[in-house]
Formats: sequence, C-alpha cells, structure tokens
Amino acid sequence: MFANNSSGKAYGLTLLCPIRNESREDRSYSEMLSEYLENLNADAQSPMAKVPNTYLARFYVLKDVFYQGHGFEEEHLKSKYLVFSSNFHGDRDDYVRGMWDSNEEEVRAIWQYCVDFKNVKTAKDFVDYIKRCQVDNVLFFNGSTDDSVAEQLKALYLKQEFTRFAYNNHGESPEELQQKFREFVESTRPEELKSPTWHPGNADP
Repeated sequence: MFANNSSGKAYGLTLLCPIRNESREDRSYSEMLSEYLENLNADAQSPMAKVPNTYLARFYVLKDVFYQGHGFEEEHLKSKYLVFSSNFHGDRDDYVRGMWDSNEEEVRAIWQYCVDFKNVKTAKDFVDYIKRCQVDNVLFFNGSTDDSVAEQLKALYLKQEFTRFAYNNHGESPEELQQKFREFVESTRPEELKSPTWHPGNADP
C-alpha cells in the first residue's frame, strides 16, 4: 500500500507501541499509562510544547479494535498500544531527536510501559525505536502551511498585534498614525522570529 507520510515540508508521524502485558500493585501497565496521559498538562504547559517544530500531537492508549458488526469476522488485538500521532515541520529523525533532547524525562515516563523501551538509552536509540513502531500513513493532509513553526507563530503574533494597533489608533491624524506605526514596528520586530512572538500552546501571545 502506498505510504504518504509527508506533504511539502510537513511530516505526519503515527506510532503503535505495544504496551507490556504486566502489572504493578494490581494495576495493569496500560491502565497506569492511560491515567498518566490523562493527567498530562495541556496547552502551553504540555510536554510537547517544548518540542521544536510541533504543529500538533496526540497520545492515547488503544485497547482494542472496533467490531464492525454482522458480516465481519470479530477480531481483537493481542496487545494494548500506546498511540502517538504528530504533525510537524521538517525531518522525522531530527524531530524525534528533538523530542528526546528537549523532553527526555517525559519521554521516559510515557514510554516506560512499552515493549523493549528499557533498551532505549540515547537519542539515537529512541530514533531507532520509533522507526520500529512507525505505521505509514496512507493519506496525510497537512492542515498548516509549509512555513516553519517559528514563522507561523510570528505571523500569528503580528496578526493579533496589528489588529490591536488598528483598533487603538482608529481616527488618528496621518502624522500621528505614521509615528505610532514606527513605534509598532520597533516593538514587534517583524524580522525577528524568536521574540516577541506567539508561544506554543497559548491562546494569547
């Protein structure tokens, strides 16, 4: 089947990582992982907000497949899976290394319940592990532009700030408006991507 994991400079990564069929204190690893994922911070406090070039990301535990009803053979998974899906800008291996380098503690906390993850010690090990768990996408739609995340965040910031500028300076004289616009450009620094800008996961810059 034809695999389509990229669209322009965007990449769609989908992982199925089998969870160890073990338990601790009468709680299965899949249950413990589900609870951990449910309690992860969201928005700007999400661990994935730290990972460079992330457009969006999602974790969940897949416990079984959906039974389609009469006329279909009933099937069940032999294992429960940690599912991770992410859309990001750039190369897969660079992105996965970025996950490890920026978020190793959280990566270990999430994947610790998965088969063979105990052998992952370095960023390279993590890249190799992810390759083994990857499931190719048949159809991948990039819901974003081909710009880097930094460029998109800066554009969002400038859009909001310019809207405020227009609202606050409605009715000013041409001379005053020109002076205010120069101040606006100086404060927002359109050519500088890192700062000031919109921050990942925030509803406001």
